[in-house]
Amino acid sequence: MASKTVLITGATSGIGAHTARLLLDRGHRVAVTGRNESKLKAFLDEAGHPDRLLGLVADAADWQATESVVTRTVEHFGALDAAVANAGFMSGDSIGAGDPTLWSPMVLTNVLGPALLAHATLPHLEATGGRLVLIGSVAGLKNSPANLYSATKWATTGLAENLRLHATTRGIGVTLVNPGMIDTPFWQGADVPPFAMPPQPIAEAICFALDQPAGVDLNTLTIRPMGQPV
Repeated sequence: MASKTVLITGATSGIGAHTARLLLDRGHRVAVTGRNESKLKAFLDEAGHPDRLLGLVADAADWQATESVVTRTVEHFGALDAAVANAGFMSGDSIGAGDPTLWSPMVLTNVLGPALLAHATLPHLEATGGRLVLIGSVAGLKNSPANLYSATKWATTGLAENLRLHATTRGIGVTLVNPGMIDTPFWQGADVPPFAMPPQPIAEAICFALDQPAGVDLNTLTIRPMGQPV
């Protein structure tokens, strides 16, 4: 695809980091965000390409931070061709037996975060005929007992379609990418299933969505590792 400017939230590790590296390797300009300044700096140092990589400390669930990130990205690179709402996490417990103090940050990041990014980026994406990518999950397609994380990803599934209905008349593409079980730091010390796949195929899928020609709106990609039954 022609050289583009892409903003990725929560891109210091996992799917976001692999996507940023892949885009940089293909000659694109990339802005990445992360809440932890030291992790962000480590990623920037490791990724290289300082002329085409911009790192910004921001909380995806904070409106002022999100608005600032989008403004600074456009000011730095001149335009915005795509945005990837990747920031998200799982508290690791359940509604039936969990710690409610952990739920609010998860819900805000996973549900409010993509909505804030959409609000901030849609005017710029309309100007470039760009694309918004939301990272959902197979957990947003399948139910599981007392799983609040799953509910946040069901919300992402609905948000993606609601945004598509709004964006398609404005020349903006919207793609929902639903990963299955991926071996990333997302698991935060929990046991990773033996069939979990690396994040690279998800990064490739995101780039595939961004590579669609004008007039083509690729809406949903669901990618499971072989062996994942649900």
